Amino acid sequence: QVRLVESGGGLLQAGGSLRLSCAASEHTFRQLTLGWFRQAPGKEREFLVGISWSGGGTIYADSVKGRFTVSRDNANNTVYLQMNDLKAEDTGLYYCAADHKVRPTADGYAYWGQGTQVTVSS
Repeated sequence: QVRLVESGGGLLQAGGSLRLSCAASEHTFRQLTLGWFRQAPGKEREFLVGISWSGGGTIYADSVKGRFTVSRDNANNTVYLQMNDLKAEDTGLYYCAADHKVRPTADGYAYWGQGTQVTVSS
């Protein structure tokens, strides 16, 4: 069982930046492909980014491409999401997800964190 704990959410104004972190309990963290998702009020959960176990492979949703950057620190079992130029529509509950697969995809993650709230005021 992989336990994921997100942190770093908060309230900020549009145009600001925020970095989310997701710490994993799994000692085989470096074998996990990871993803970030968000869910806005009244909307379905949305895929944002995925990163391969090595960090060499990433995929981004069009809605965040150029503004969000995913990275991982395998030595510390942590994945990060750097978010820049935040907009009101980026508001939502941000989730970290993980799975034992080779390449990052927009779905098919077995393990999920509880989420961290990001609220962007316009």
